[in-house]
Amino acid sequence: MAPKVEFLFDFGSPNAYLAEKVIPSIEKRTGVKFEYVPVLLGGIYKLTGNSSPGDYLRGIKNKPQHMQVETERFIRRHNITTFKQNQFFPVITLMLMRGAIAAQFEGVFEPYFRAAYHHMWEEPKKMDDPKILREALISSGLDADKLIARSQEADVKNRLLELTQNAVDRGAFGSPTFFVGNEMFFGKDQLRDVEEEIVAQKAKAA
Repeated sequence: MAPKVEFLFDFGSPNAYLAEKVIPSIEKRTGVKFEYVPVLLGGIYKLTGNSSPGDYLRGIKNKPQHMQVETERFIRRHNITTFKQNQFFPVITLMLMRGAIAAQFEGVFEPYFRAAYHHMWEEPKKMDDPKILREALISSGLDADKLIARSQEADVKNRLLELTQNAVDRGAFGSPTFFVGNEMFFGKDQLRDVEEEIVAQKAKAA
């Protein structure tokens, strides 16, 4: 039996975007599909006392520059050509993440997911502006008004809160976070370890 593999993401994390670009190749090699789990990164930070790299790296010498070098290496290694820095970063993602839950409930998660990432990190926009968000979703062929309205309903809001709390309860403190069964991995640079764990758990279950 294949292990359950989860990708906990928030559209506001550039590292989650970059990590997701690598997931299809891992799925192809391992034969295991990842489950995409929306979480609210701001909620995780609040629940864990964590903060964004932009906050905790401020004023630190050398480390931010080296992290940028490592990001550039990751992009080259995986031949990612679509990524652009969002000039409006950080973007408050509450509307976007509620929209992801609404899209799951309405059966349009895949096109919504692709649209959200496209407008965040490929043709970057200020996606916490309701007007811009609506126009972006429409331009991607989605029923923006329906999804925006659905995202305001209690079951959607509660589901996002539940997934975020569950992530923290399991040990998460940021995004991207991956679970292979009960084993947690944090960050895009752990994807090789994620793949190794998938292979190991598959072999164990065989």
